[in-house]
Amino acid sequence: MTDTQEKAGRVYHETHGHVLKIVIDNAAKKNAFSPEMMRELSDALTLLDGDENLWVGLLCANGADFTAGLDMPKFFGPKATVKPLPEGNIDPFGLRSRCRKPIVTAVQGIVFTIGIEISLAGDIVIAADNSRFCQMESKRGIAPLGGAHFRYLTRMGWGDAMYHLFLCDEFKADRALKIGLVQEVVPTGTQIERAMDIAQTIAKNAPIGIQVTKQAALQFIEAGEKAAIDIIPSIRDRVMNTEDMKEGIQSFVERRQAVFKGR
Repeated sequence: MTDTQEKAGRVYHETHGHVLKIVIDNAAKKNAFSPEMMRELSDALTLLDGDENLWVGLLCANGADFTAGLDMPKFFGPKATVKPLPEGNIDPFGLRSRCRKPIVTAVQGIVFTIGIEISLAGDIVIAADNSRFCQMESKRGIAPLGGAHFRYLTRMGWGDAMYHLFLCDEFKADRALKIGLVQEVVPTGTQIERAMDIAQTIAKNAPIGIQVTKQAALQFIEAGEKAAIDIIPSIRDRVMNTEDMKEGIQSFVERRQAVFKGR
């Protein structure tokens, strides 16, 4: 790998017995995702899904933060490099397709926007006690498009989901635990080790039994999720290319408060 690629960030993976450890590695930019990193994450999840010797996934990140979200200019605007995922690849947001193997996610520091959505596309979340969560898309003139609009509901219930989706507020690990966004809070620096312990414990169970358990659970909520996923294109069309969206992105670049006009 070249120095340029390393500086641009990457997602890599390691095999630990039957566990595939997937690592987000762009700490210099608070692990913000480029389109290329999203493709690498998709490739790793596709490997996990398809390799019968891999039974559990562990998703984590290097550095002080899990992810600050998308590297916005690379996804929106004239310098965007985003491309469709290859046909048959697993969608990191679990919208078009979802990994059939269990995924344990370890988070720390900043866990904003897509960081929450990628975590919720998995199954179990272990949070460091310094974790900070925020679903702030509407502060940027857009909306959550990676599944937050329905997975908040299934994890938290209507009131707590709307509270955080409407306020676009930042909340801490203890709040995330209380509302079901995470399953354990552990001392900062131990979250990956704890997540690996859980992944290895899961891997001691019969893999087919675990996989069909996940399949059955997903079957229960499949109809509702499908309807929620099907509405995403209309949500995207409604917010993209609005004046508010352009103002939201520009205010982010200029590090100032956005002034929205509702058009």
